[in-house]
Amino acid sequence: MKPIVLARGFAKNSLDKNPTLGHWLDFSQPNHVTLSVGKVDFGQGISTALTQIAAEELQVALHQIILRPINTQDSPDEGVTSGSFSIEHSGEAVRMACATLKAIAIERFCTLNAVTPASVSIQDGVLRSSASSQSMGYWDLQLDDQATTPVVQQAREPSARSLRHVGQAVPRLDLQKKLFGGPSFIQDMVIEGMLHCRILRAPNRAGRIDTVDDSAFHQKFPDVELVRDGSFMGVLAHREEVAVAAIACLESLVTWHMPASLPDCNDLKTFLTSCPSEQRVVAEVQSQVASPANLKHVESWYQRPYIAHASIGPSCALAQWNNHQLEIWSHSQGIFNLKSDIEVYLRREFTEHTVPKVVIHHVEGAGCYGHNPADDVAFDAALLARHAKGRPVRLLWSRAAELSCGPSGSAHLVKLEANVAEDGSIHNWTHTIWSNGYTSRPGRSEPGNLAFVAAAELAHPFTTPVSLDPPMSAGGGGDRNALPLYDLPDYKVVYHRLLEMPIRTSAIRALGGYTNVWAIECFMDELALSLQQDPVAFRLKHLSDPRAIAVIRQAVDQAPWWLDRSNDEEGVGRGFAYARYKNTGAWCAVAVRIVAGTLVRVTDISVAADVGLVINPDGVKSQLEGGAVQSCSWTLKEELMFSHQAITTRSWEDYPILMFSEAPVVTVSLIDQPGEPSVGAGEATQGPTAAAIGNAVHDALGIRVRQLPIHMKNILAAT
Repeated sequence: MKPIVLARGFAKNSLDKNPTLGHWLDFSQPNHVTLSVGKVDFGQGISTALTQIAAEELQVALHQIILRPINTQDSPDEGVTSGSFSIEHSGEAVRMACATLKAIAIERFCTLNAVTPASVSIQDGVLRSSASSQSMGYWDLQLDDQATTPVVQQAREPSARSLRHVGQAVPRLDLQKKLFGGPSFIQDMVIEGMLHCRILRAPNRAGRIDTVDDSAFHQKFPDVELVRDGSFMGVLAHREEVAVAAIACLESLVTWHMPASLPDCNDLKTFLTSCPSEQRVVAEVQSQVASPANLKHVESWYQRPYIAHASIGPSCALAQWNNHQLEIWSHSQGIFNLKSDIEVYLRREFTEHTVPKVVIHHVEGAGCYGHNPADDVAFDAALLARHAKGRPVRLLWSRAAELSCGPSGSAHLVKLEANVAEDGSIHNWTHTIWSNGYTSRPGRSEPGNLAFVAAAELAHPFTTPVSLDPPMSAGGGGDRNALPLYDLPDYKVVYHRLLEMPIRTSAIRALGGYTNVWAIECFMDELALSLQQDPVAFRLKHLSDPRAIAVIRQAVDQAPWWLDRSNDEEGVGRGFAYARYKNTGAWCAVAVRIVAGTLVRVTDISVAADVGLVINPDGVKSQLEGGAVQSCSWTLKEELMFSHQAITTRSWEDYPILMFSEAPVVTVSLIDQPGEPSVGAGEATQGPTAAAIGNAVHDALGIRVRQLPIHMKNILAAT
C-alpha cells in the first residue's frame, strides 16, 4: 500500500511555519501588546492561558494583552487545535517569542541608557534601571522594526522570580458574555442582509437522490431558491422560518436510493474483524529472561460502538462571495486546513480563471469535541453562497443531520491477552485492535480527495478518503495509549485499521485512547482479581514512574469514600483506573463510586493529575472535570444506532446523553510541577473514567461488562 503523507497539523513546533516575531507580536497600539496565535478557543480556555503566558514572559498586565481575532489572513498557521497540544505547542511558541522580544528590548534599553542588563527590571511593560532614573516602555523602544527577527528557540528554565500570572486561577476571558446571555457563538452571528439556508441530506453516506418534484416545490415556495448539484441540495430564503419550512417540504418531495451498505448494528465484532484492514505491529518487546512456570492465561475482548459528537449547538457557518473573494466564518478547529481543501474545489471550478481568494475567520461554536461537522457546514455554505449574488448566507445544520451525517467516533474492538504468575508478574501481554482510522479532517488525505460530505454528493464528485490515523509522534489514532505503561518484560501491540468506512469516522475526543485505556485498565483489574490482589496495589507493583505513583495515591487518598464502606447501600461499587494521556501527556488517575440499580449512576469521581507546570489551575481542573463527566455519558449511555440502509439516530430521543440531574460530584487535584514542561490535559480523563466505571460495576454486581455502553441491555448480556 502506498504510504499516505498527512498534510497539516501534526508538527510539534508552532514556530516551524511561523519563525519570526512579526508572526506573533505587535506593539503598534500604545501601552498594549497585540498577540497573534493560530490555536483557536472552543471552550477549553486556551485564549486565557496563552494570554497568561505572554503577560508573564513580557512582564505586562493581563489587560495589556490584546488577542487578535484568528483568521487565515493575519494569524500564524498552527495547524489544527487538537490533541491537547495547544499549551505544549502554541504556549511554548508564545513564550519563546515573548522572551526573544523582551531580550531585544532590554538590550536596546541598555544601549540607549548606558546601563547593564542586570540592573534592569520590568513592570507592566516599563523598563527601569537601578543605575539610572530613566524609564522606557516597550512602546518607546520602537520594537516593530523587529518583525522579521527570528524567534530564539530555547528551552524553558525554572524562574527564580515569583510568577505573577502563570499558575494563577485567572478568570476565563470568554465567560462574561456566555454567563449573561450575550452573543458568543457562531450560531448567534448576524451579518446584515444575510440569507438563511438549509440543506437536505441522506442518513447514509452512500445515499443518492433518485427524483425531485421541483415544480411542486417552486409552486409552494416561489420566493425560495432551490440549489441542486447532483445529490447536494439546499435552499436559500430571506427568513429563517421560511428556509426551515421549505426544506421540510422538499424532504417530502425527494426519493432516495439508499443502499444496504451499513454493517449489522448488533454484531459489530464480526464486521470489525472481517472488514479488509491494514495490519501493523505498533510495538513489540521480547523478554530477555525465561517466563516462570505455572502461568495462568487470561483473555478478554472489549468493544465500543460508534458514537456521535452530539454538540449542544448544531454546526453553523456563514459565507459570502464578493469581488472574487470567498469569505467564510467557521467554528472549525483547523481553519488553515479547511481553507486548503476548499481551494482544492475552487481550483477545479475555476480552471480557466484566477482562483478566488479565500479568507476564513474562526468564530467559536457551541460545543466541540473533535472533528464535528464544522468543516462540512462551511463547505456547504460556500457552495450555497455561489448562488446568493454577493449576499452573505447563514447555514445551520439540523439535529438529524448533525447526528446521522457528521463524522462519528469509530466502533473500536480490543482483544487483550496475558499470562500471570502466582507472584503477580505479567508476561506475554498482547493488545490487538480493530477500528477505522481517527482522522479525516481537511488537509489530511491524498491530493485531490476531499472529506467534506458534500464533496461526494456533487454531480462531479470528489473521492472520499477512508479515515487515516495521526502518527505516533502526535499521539497515534486507533493505537493511541495502546502501549502499556506498566513495567512488563514483554508485550506486543497489533493494529488493524479498516480500509472500508461504511459509517463516516474521524477524530473524537481522545481518539482510540478512550477505548484502549478502558480495555487495559479493566484488564488490569481482571488480572489482579484473578490473583485475589487489591487492584490499586497490583498497579503500583507494576509501576516505577514516580509521577504515576503520585497521582494514583492522590486520587485514592483524597476520596474519603474510597475505604469507608460503612454507609454503603446495596449496589454501591468502587473502581479505579490510571493512564498517561498519549503516554506523553498528563498523568491522570481516577477513582469513582457508583450505584447500580435499574441503571448505573456515578455519584462521585476523584481525579488526580500531573500536567507539569500549571498555567491556569481553574482551567486545567475544568478540562479534567468536563472530560470525566463526558466520559460518564459515553460509557453509560451513548451509542449510534442504524439499520443496513440508514443511521436511525436522528434526535435527542434516539441519542440520550448524561443529564444535569445525573452529574456526579467531581473532585480534582493537581500535582504542580513548576520545574517541568506543561503537557496536555484536555482529554486525560476520558479513558481512566470509563475504566474506573467498568471496574466499579464489577465491584457492585460481580459482572464484567465488556461492551459499551454499560446500560441494562449490555449488563444482562454479560451475565
